[in-house]
Amino acid sequence: MRLTSFTDYGLRILMRLASDPDQVFSTTELAEEFGVSRHHLTKIMQKLAKVGIVQTRRGGGGGAILVRPPADLGLGEIVRILEEGKVLVECFETGGDCNLDGRCGLKSRLRLAETVFLASLDRSTLADVALASPGNVTAAVR
Repeated sequence: MRLTSFTDYGLRILMRLASDPDQVFSTTELAEEFGVSRHHLTKIMQKLAKVGIVQTRRGGGGGAILVRPPADLGLGEIVRILEEGKVLVECFETGGDCNLDGRCGLKSRLRLAETVFLASLDRSTLADVALASPGNVTAAVR
């Protein structure tokens, strides 16, 4: 399984927000910390805000803050949200190209693998993987 960079950075950012759920993090601060463009980060934040995981505010003192407690956010849920509309293989798409239709035994196995992967992530929450502050390495060891 390979997650998109959108999901990868979305998870990293949420892990950072979970490290201090009451703190507002600016997009500039997060973009610098993770080495991602502010533009890309803004798109991720918009998606997370749209589904009610984060709240964003513009202007001075603005940024992003978690809306839900990290312990209430399953990793599988987050991945499903961030990967929405992305398919593991082309044949999972409605009308996806496959010249093996009716003869392929791979599609069902890939669908099962995807289901097991997400079910495994469902057993962990954002609280389980919260990052320590960059200067507080001991908090990251759990």
